[in-house]
Amino acid sequence: MRSRPLYDGVAVLTRLGVGVIFMAHGWQKIEAGITATGRSFGALGVPFPTAAAVYSTFIELLGGAALIAGLALPVTGILLFVDMAGAFVFVHADQGLFLVDGGRVRDGYELALVLGMAGLLFAAGGGGSLTLDQWVIGKRLRRPDDDEDEEDAASFVESLRQAEPKPAQKSRRPAKTPAAAPEPAKPPKEPAKDSGDDLVGAGRHRSSRRRRAAATQPVKQPSADDEPRTP
Repeated sequence: MRSRPLYDGVAVLTRLGVGVIFMAHGWQKIEAGITATGRSFGALGVPFPTAAAVYSTFIELLGGAALIAGLALPVTGILLFVDMAGAFVFVHADQGLFLVDGGRVRDGYELALVLGMAGLLFAAGGGGSLTLDQWVIGKRLRRPDDDEDEEDAASFVESLRQAEPKPAQKSRRPAKTPAAAPEPAKPPKEPAKDSGDDLVGAGRHRSSRRRRAAATQPVKQPSADDEPRTP
């Protein structure tokens, strides 16, 4: 089982080496000139030599830089593979495998084949995770999806909670105490009599007592001694 950090490190080195080779070939065509490159492509039997010269020059130069940076690897890899496929078919296929054989320059297809397969590998995702695609574009594309997934998961869980039957909860209200019996209504107090009436009644009561006492006492008869004497 491969170690992911080791794989990513090797992928970076591979992209660096292949990218440098592509950039060197593209810069070589620029130094020679697009017109001169188109004429040499026409002499080799390449169709549409001027358009093929422009395509191969800028794809090799800019595509090599994109490989090193790890930018748009699926598209960059396919474009570089198409460039090497055209070089294989129209330039190197009938020259044999080796570039140099027996001390003679044969201009074989070994380099075009290796570079084309490397571009195809990078297009298929072999560039590792240490790329601009993963660090910049990948994060921006994944964040909305992650948020939507989290929102969908949260809404799904909430719907499940709402669908669950809730157990009947016992009432926690305190029991009502019986109402106290109302107190019997007190009879209204009689209004106090006037103090003048009290004095009149007291006077009448005293006079009646005096009359009774006078009636029960015996009448004293006058005696001979009590009669007044005349001189």
